[in-house]
Amino acid sequence: MPDFRFEGTTIEGKSVQGFVSADNSNEAKSKVRQLAEQHQVKVQRIRRRRSFLYKIQRANEKPLKGEQKAFSKEELKAAFEKLGYTSVSVYPKFLDIKLPPPATEVITFVRLSADLLREKLPFTEVLQLLTNDVQNPRLKEALKEINNDLRQGKDSEEAFLRQEKVLGPFTARMLGIASKSGNMANIYESTAKFLERSAEFKRSLRSALIMPMFTLLVLAGACVFYIAYIFPETAKLFAKLGTELPPMTTATMALSDMIMNNGLAFLTVTLSLAGGLIYLLRTPKGHFLRDKYMIKIPVLGTLIHKSSIEIFCRVFHSLYSGSGENIEAIKLAAEACGNKYMEHQIKTVAIPMMLSQGKGLVQSFEASGVFTRTALARFSSGAETGTIKATALQIASFYEKETVYKLKNAVEFIQLAIAMIIMIVITLLTLISSETALIKPKSPFQ
Repeated sequence: MPDFRFEGTTIEGKSVQGFVSADNSNEAKSKVRQLAEQHQVKVQRIRRRRSFLYKIQRANEKPLKGEQKAFSKEELKAAFEKLGYTSVSVYPKFLDIKLPPPATEVITFVRLSADLLREKLPFTEVLQLLTNDVQNPRLKEALKEINNDLRQGKDSEEAFLRQEKVLGPFTARMLGIASKSGNMANIYESTAKFLERSAEFKRSLRSALIMPMFTLLVLAGACVFYIAYIFPETAKLFAKLGTELPPMTTATMALSDMIMNNGLAFLTVTLSLAGGLIYLLRTPKGHFLRDKYMIKIPVLGTLIHKSSIEIFCRVFHSLYSGSGENIEAIKLAAEACGNKYMEHQIKTVAIPMMLSQGKGLVQSFEASGVFTRTALARFSSGAETGTIKATALQIASFYEKETVYKLKNAVEFIQLAIAMIIMIVITLLTLISSETALIKPKSPFQ
């Protein structure tokens, strides 16, 4: 999250400055305005901390080039000159485009951190070691800023949350909590497991859907091209001779004429619907509706649902303490599950029942309507024996194995279904084409 510095004066005329973190300039101005009203400060300037490229030289030494963040060119030049650099060239980096690091880079960082913490290495050494080893510039910069914030005594959760654009909201939240907890290694291990499982499931889901969808798209395009252009050219030859066309050929010609006459309208409507759907799914309401009905679709819906429960249970196991902080653990686990509908039901149904009505964990989970009977049965058994924490891990492990196995079957089922669709389409096209072979043109002497 970018940093902004504001400068101003108090009522007494004293110069003051402060710092805020915000996603953009408008948000920073809003935060500064609130602070100014609260402390009666007249704001004169707001500057964003940005990247500068520099070329510096000291005496007869070899010139050095690099990149450094600062609030202004002047203060960076002054800092270099204090270090003894007589020739200073500093200019802003105009194309300061920073793409988020690949998910694999973040997963590798969390996994290596968990492994090193298991080896009893101090967290400061782990962070410094991995910062030096990271290759992605954006992730390296984020880790350096986290390290600097922690050295300055800032709250660990705040330091990690400032980098949620790089690490991801859930990862930043979990790592921030881990730094303040007594089981840092376990939370890092669970976070790494969550990220690995999430990436694996998405990768498997893409492999199950992308190729079939691409195949269907190509098939649809080929069919439209055949029906709209190739087939009519053959059929029209018989029509010009006054030959009566068979039923399927007549229907295909009518469909071809409709496509050719209204092609632009069909394309406009299709693109409009696709654009509208994409826009809707990007909104919070669309995201909620997508997740609500996605778990109800055949075959893949059940796998997605169980995968979300697995992630919930894995995070819940990491944060569950058996004390009053379990509400926060349930909230974080709900946010981590990756399903907005499940998160909504847990936060608006289960948690209020536990807080306001004093209901038990299992009864509240059942009322939310997003947990399977298997999960509820296992939670019930764990509640009776006082092993909720261990039970959550058992549920996660069970659903991990089940989804991995069933996803392979789902991929095979989808591939079989696509093959059947292709066979049916090709058969229909063959029948239509073969029908033209039975047409007997009228003799010009008849």
